Amino acid sequence: MNFTVLTNEFAGLKIIEPKIFKDSRGYFFETYKSSDFKSFGLSDDFIQTNQSFSFQNVVRGLHFQTGKSAQAKLVRCLRGEIYDVAVDLRKNSITFGKFFGIHLSAQNKVMFYIPIGFAHGFSVLSEDAEVSYNVSGGEYDQKSEAGIRFDDPSLAIDWKVKNPIVSDKDQILPFLNDLPNFF
Repeated sequence: MNFTVLTNEFAGLKIIEPKIFKDSRGYFFETYKSSDFKSFGLSDDFIQTNQSFSFQNVVRGLHFQTGKSAQAKLVRCLRGEIYDVAVDLRKNSITFGKFFGIHLSAQNKVMFYIPIGFAHGFSVLSEDAEVSYNVSGGEYDQKSEAGIRFDDPSLAIDWKVKNPIVSDKDQILPFLNDLPNFF
């Protein structure tokens, strides 16, 4: 197997460390291998890959898709460094309303698997960053798009940036306590 998988107190969230093969030419690693992922319980059919570029102090999120368009995500940072966050929105979960954060970077090559039922966001810690994430479930559907405020006081997320740069759309998202039960 070419991956090490770390779990945590959040059911379904997984930290995936790829095995890096280095030599005088550089390095090589697998970012996804269906048989390996299935062996550690991830059988998602990734149907879309998204990539973003953001400047330092940008906070994107917290976003999720609902209904038939709900998505699991496999996130990795291609350039720079981000603080990646998942918020558990599953009402029957013991970690409902709590968040898990992890540093992802081009240097550490760690990947973060976020199952359906979580909101996702990240902040950019380096001068800039490129982030790629595979999604399963439904393709992006604007009508199914939802989110919660990045600065929700009930979550008290430390985004690790000063003076966050946030889109107008993300600044008016509802607070967690105002969301209906989606999951």
